[in-house]
Amino acid sequence: MMTAGTVAEGPAVDCGARLSACGIRPTAQRLRIASLLLAAPQHRSAEQILASLRAEGARVSKATLYNTLNLFAARGLIRQLSVDGARAWFDSNVDPHYHFHDLASGALTDVPVPAVHFSRLPDPPPGTEIAGIDLVIRLRKKM
Repeated sequence: MMTAGTVAEGPAVDCGARLSACGIRPTAQRLRIASLLLAAPQHRSAEQILASLRAEGARVSKATLYNTLNLFAARGLIRQLSVDGARAWFDSNVDPHYHFHDLASGALTDVPVPAVHFSRLPDPPPGTEIAGIDLVIRLRKKM
């Protein structure tokens, strides 16, 4: 059974149901953005998403796109990543995982949680608990 955070495969993603399950009203523009993002696991910047939408003939303003992406991330439909400080990335895979970041191309690749082992984490400050770990492993060509 698919939950609101699970990424479906293939073009038959029921975006309206996914949006509704996350408490998001499925407007035409939101559906179009969701269908682009949720069709496959991917990492895209807002600029890349906007370019793809416009290439498909969609008329979406930057403000609408950013508002929609922020809403999707806040409701857990997608995950917003800060990788290099230059721009935000949006990840359609919200299941726990880490990332490789290719410094030359900018590409992000998922790293499964079991592939990484932490031997020890610091104790959190009193009254807090660890809610998650974001790990970006930066890659470059060997010299």
